[in-house]
Amino acid sequence: SDVMFVVGQEQQKVFAHRCVLACRCQAFRGMLSQAPVGSQDSSSSIPPQGPFILGNVQPEVFLAVIEFLYTNSVTLNSHIALEVLTSSVEYGLQDLCKLCVKFIKDTLSVEQVCEALQAAVTYGQVDLQQHCLAFIEGCTAAVVRTQGFRELSDMVLARVLRSDRLAVDELDLVQAVREWAHVSSAVLERPVPEVAALPVRELRLPLLAPSELVTLESYNQQDLLIPVENIAAAWRAHALRKGSGVPSRLCRPRRGTRPRDHHRHLEPHTK
Repeated sequence: SDVMFVVGQEQQKVFAHRCVLACRCQAFRGMLSQAPVGSQDSSSSIPPQGPFILGNVQPEVFLAVIEFLYTNSVTLNSHIALEVLTSSVEYGLQDLCKLCVKFIKDTLSVEQVCEALQAAVTYGQVDLQQHCLAFIEGCTAAVVRTQGFRELSDMVLARVLRSDRLAVDELDLVQAVREWAHVSSAVLERPVPEVAALPVRELRLPLLAPSELVTLESYNQQDLLIPVENIAAAWRAHALRKGSGVPSRLCRPRRGTRPRDHHRHLEPHTK
């Protein structure tokens, strides 16, 4: 080898060949054409093989990238696949990106699907986005209880909530969004109503029964998760027996919505 990398917090040494990395990857070509970093000594004291310091990458992830550069194949597992996908995007390795997406789709699980969806949106992987959304629609009740669901961005959560095919009742969705909002509020150090503004617009409150809306108002007084006007619009739908003034999508039952007596009054509005 003629180049060395010091990778991750473990400072694991990884050796490679400049000609292979530069030939296979433009990002490495640019990196290797510059003076090695990681030493404060004079340039004359720096060994010709580096080292190049990559402190923010897990060694296992970096080794997977190196494996791909040498062999055009990669050994993945569920613990590193998403991070290898991230590295493939950062290094501009489209073929590695495709291998990661295929592996993620083939091994998707309830616990990991939200993290995979977030990554798919972040890196513009449309096919993976669609696959993850279909997976979530198939087992929504289990997915909304995962840690990954609570770590979704507001934009991605809102995208999930727009689906008519979620297999969960609306009351359970409201509670899941409330738990998500409290976690996001603590992490981002912003008020609950502020962090939840985008996803809350997708909650279909007119589907809830009057007794459920009463309970919802009680909880809402504590955290102000839902704007008062949204709850008022749901009450108005009950009073007028139609979804007057409410976007039609918010009156449309999802696949997992439990039937309520008043839903028959909303049906003409949803057609």
